[in-house]
Amino acid sequence: MRKSAQSLPRAAIFVLGVLIAALPAAAGQGLAVRIIDGDTIQLGRDKIRLDGIDAPELAQSCKKSAGKTWSCGKASKAYLERLASAGPVTCHGDELDVYSRRIATCHVRGRNLNAEMVRSGQALAFRRYSAAYVLEEDAAHLEGTGLWAGEFEAPWDYRAQKWQVAAQTGPENCPIKGNISGRGKIYHTPWSRHYSRTRINKAAGERWFCSEADAIAAGWRAPE
Repeated sequence: MRKSAQSLPRAAIFVLGVLIAALPAAAGQGLAVRIIDGDTIQLGRDKIRLDGIDAPELAQSCKKSAGKTWSCGKASKAYLERLASAGPVTCHGDELDVYSRRIATCHVRGRNLNAEMVRSGQALAFRRYSAAYVLEEDAAHLEGTGLWAGEFEAPWDYRAQKWQVAAQTGPENCPIKGNISGRGKIYHTPWSRHYSRTRINKAAGERWFCSEADAIAAGWRAPE
């Protein structure tokens, strides 16, 4: 005879409740997804860097074929948001980068988000680390899609140039600004949107960092 939950001992009911709470969310529900930029997402509490690709920074601008400037960094983020909105999003990969982000390949209903970002010209194949999406990049380049419709600076070159300029004014080649506000401890890299207007007040505990890894280890986080 099948017992009802009311007839079970309290200890058994407690264990049953724990087991139910530990079950993964249904596939249709998935985890909450937040798009940080064109190659980084947050899935639940897990921050994920899309493997094998590099998208323009949020503050980065590019040029169309007619010479008009457009916010390619924001456009890349918006494109990834549209892809992810078809959810649920699932990601696979266990390796962590130096910023404690999980490096992963993500899918929405069988569609590879990493590949689609490159194929649409919204990101580049990060050839320094992976050749996984070279064919997708070649196709986007050939068709003049996204970034390839005009002129742009590769994200890694953009970051390097911003770092070089900022390092000339930052102390001892340490140009990352560790700011403290009502939102907590936030660090700003030279390519961050609010870098130029961020001021460091050492008396308030704010400081400079030489790398993002140093900032994270000290308890600062990247801006959202």
